[in-house]
Amino acid sequence: MMNLTHELIQTLWAVLPIVVILFGFQVVILKQKIPHLKRIIVGFILVWIGLAFLIIGLEQALFPLGKLMAIQLTSLDFIDNPNHWQSYYWVYIFAGCIGFATTIAEPSLLAVAIKANQVSGGFIKVKALRVTVAIGVAIGISLGSFRIVVGWPLHYFIIGGYIIVLIQTYLSPKSIIALAYDSGGVTTSIVTVPIIAALGLGLSSAIEGRNPLIDGFGLIAFASLFPIISVLTYVQIINFLNHDKPNQ
Repeated sequence: MMNLTHELIQTLWAVLPIVVILFGFQVVILKQKIPHLKRIIVGFILVWIGLAFLIIGLEQALFPLGKLMAIQLTSLDFIDNPNHWQSYYWVYIFAGCIGFATTIAEPSLLAVAIKANQVSGGFIKVKALRVTVAIGVAIGISLGSFRIVVGWPLHYFIIGGYIIVLIQTYLSPKSIIALAYDSGGVTTSIVTVPIIAALGLGLSSAIEGRNPLIDGFGLIAFASLFPIISVLTYVQIINFLNHDKPNQ
């Protein structure tokens, strides 16, 4: 109860500025009454309580679980040769699976996919966009885990990835570029970030010679970058296949 009370107070201070800004602009700047005031107040209360429970859940379950899995997958009882990156293949597989699963469960991605489907008149499919983004995150997290294992500098991967994004942006239809970039942003939200961060910190702590501060962080950057590449690649493939279809 003490922990819950503390989180409720901390979350209240985090949510309160949003409430003040929204209500302040509506009443002071726009000089308009707030519609459905009771429903909005109830909604803010639910958001406040929900965020407090979410933070407690992350601290009690997801953070420790992600770190525990990373430690177990890198233990000497599980891998053959800790000095060879090939021995960590289960780490790459687990990283890809957890990246895919958390992205599919990401509510912010679902919201963006639904809106994209509505705005495009059904051309952009909700399920197809979610799966495409999830595949990008899975590849990115697996590659980021490989980087932690081998100890290569993070900026090499990020710079190389954004060079690919720039090339794809130049070659892709303008109508999909903004959605692809937003798809990279919505993956770093309440479900994905805690597990990925815990995985990176646990992996860097378990591998000898790695520094959690230097090597543990950076996986979230992969989770933001590679969905952009996957969405742009998906659209380019669809355009290529449609272009090659004979006219009926």
